[in-house]
Amino acid sequence: MDIIKAFKKELMEEAVTTRKFLKLIPEDKYEWAPHEKSTKMQSLAVHIAELPSWISLAVNADELDFAANEYKQTPVADNAALLEIFEKSLEAGNNALDQLQDKDLENRWVLRHGENILWEGTKYSMIRHSFSQTSHHRAQLGVYLRLLNIPIPGSYGPSADEQHF
Repeated sequence: MDIIKAFKKELMEEAVTTRKFLKLIPEDKYEWAPHEKSTKMQSLAVHIAELPSWISLAVNADELDFAANEYKQTPVADNAALLEIFEKSLEAGNNALDQLQDKDLENRWVLRHGENILWEGTKYSMIRHSFSQTSHHRAQLGVYLRLLNIPIPGSYGPSADEQHF
């Protein structure tokens, strides 16, 4: 099995679904969250849009140290800007996979904050983790949209809003 080819296929398949979800976000609800402990919709959406670029991070680096690299979320004014971030992130992830070699998949990859290791695995597992994060946060966005009474697209089959049996 060609793992890198499978990653590229999965990236493009997930992109179709993610794009559908991002397009549905009401711009007037960017500052909305379903609960005081929940992330605001804009922050969640930007995070989802940036997730494909985690693949390039996994391929091109051996670690991410939050103590040395403070994260600053890209502000967006509208869905067009949000989708632009997503498309650039998708391109970065796809291009990184083009540069990846099978032998590199088993190399160590670490997420840390200074000396505190938050997560440790291989480049393979970090790429898998980025796909899992996409599914997880897209589902979270689906809950936000549902609570706003916005019909939800299916991710891996029809949603309750798409049932046409």
